[in-house]
Order: sequence, then structure tokens, then C-alpha cells
Amino acid sequence: MPQWVALSKQGHATAHYAPREGYSFIAEKSVTPILLAELNKLLSHYVLGFIAEGEGYRPVALLGIGQKNLYLHPDGRWLGSYVPASLRGYPFAMATTEEQTSVLAIDEVALVEQGEPLFESEGQLAERVQKTLEFLNQCEQNRQVTQRAVAVLNDAGVIAPWSLKIERGEGQDPLMVNGLYRVDEAALNALEGEAYATLRGGPMALAHAQLFSMSQLSQLSERAKFHAEHGATQEVPENLDSVLDGMDDDDLSFDFDS
Repeated sequence: MPQWVALSKQGHATAHYAPREGYSFIAEKSVTPILLAELNKLLSHYVLGFIAEGEGYRPVALLGIGQKNLYLHPDGRWLGSYVPASLRGYPFAMATTEEQTSVLAIDEVALVEQGEPLFESEGQLAERVQKTLEFLNQCEQNRQVTQRAVAVLNDAGVIAPWSLKIERGEGQDPLMVNGLYRVDEAALNALEGEAYATLRGGPMALAHAQLFSMSQLSQLSERAKFHAEHGATQEVPENLDSVLDGMDDDDLSFDFDS
């Protein structure tokens, strides 16, 4: 579990950090938040859904079952050609202070004696950190747009509980995934007139993306079977998506359409 510490010129002027190498930090997470801006990239690789958050919901990509991330190689490499944006800024993240302001934070475990500098000698953020901050700010802006779309879907009454069953092959009991929600297609199709019109744009795109993504359930099952046979060894290939090339770990581009 990350321990986020707000960056400051006073406290971290001469501090260093270890850049992310792989994605082992999310080895025990089965979901990760997603953004509207990356839907077209996610659909080919992930099952999408929602989890309850406060009085509403948050859209997520399913990474695995229980405490097993099925998109992770034993050595930390990502087993897929697209890494969700929510993971690519690590070890940095945007945090909210008690005064409700947004600040750049770092996972305390990434602070090291020898590594990349957090600040330049003149006091400004190091170039690599500044680039990450810009990426995280863009993600945060789209997260707000995404959450407004989710709120519209929630108000329309088309988000429903989802009892997901993942088949694991002959002789093994299926795995049940609890706590998920999905778009109720019947309720969506039953909307009329003004109620349906409120979903135009982002809300409808998110609703259809979640419904279309359910075609990836078979891929999730295949990943579960593969890890059951090879997951404890280094035999897992670099990519389970038909041996596609993985994306650059340092890619902080927000141009998801490129």
C-alpha cells in the first residue's frame, strides 16, 4: 500500500527517488481506475466495470481476481500492449490536502539516497518530475470529466450490481468476483426522450464501452488459466495479448488517440 508524502522544496530540495521499474506495486490489486480519454485503448484488452465509491461509482478496468493481478509478469513487466493511465505516473500521484488543494505526492518507499533528483539546484522540479506532474494534471482533469459522466449514468438508474463469474477450466470451480457494478443494458434501452438525451457524449460512450468490454471476459478467463499453470515461474511470456509488443514504460503521453 503506497504511503503518499507531499513534495516540497523545503523538505525534498536535495532528495532523490527511484523511478518506477515495472508494475510490481500493483501486484495485489484486481482493479484500477480508468478515464474517458483512454476508452478506445482499453477496449481491446480489459473488462470494464464500476466499483462503489461514496454515494456514487468509479469506473475501473479489471486486472484480475481477488489479490492476483493477471496482467503482471513475475518480474514486474506488464502483460499487455496498453497500460492504464492511472498506473503510469507512479511513484508520483496527485493528493488532496486538508485544505482541499491538490499537490504532487510521492510514494515514501521510492525516496532513496541515490537516484534521480526531485528538484534542480535552482529549486524547480527536475525535468522528469515536471513531465510527470503535467501528465498527472491532465489525468486529473479528465478524471473529473469521467466522474461527471458516471454521475449522469447513476442518476439515470442504469448502473446495477454485477455478480461476475470467471471460468477457470475443466475440473476447477469458477471464481466469483464480488463488489462490481455494470451497465444494465435493459434499463439503458428502456430510457426515453429527455432521460436518454442526458446521456449523449461521455456518459453514453462510457456505458457502451462497459457493455462492449464484456467480450473480454474470455481473455480474463484465459489469463487466469495461464497463471494457474505458469504464474509462479518465469515462463509467462512478456505479453499474453497474442505476444504483442509492450508499451514503453516511460510513456507519459496523454494523447490517447495516437
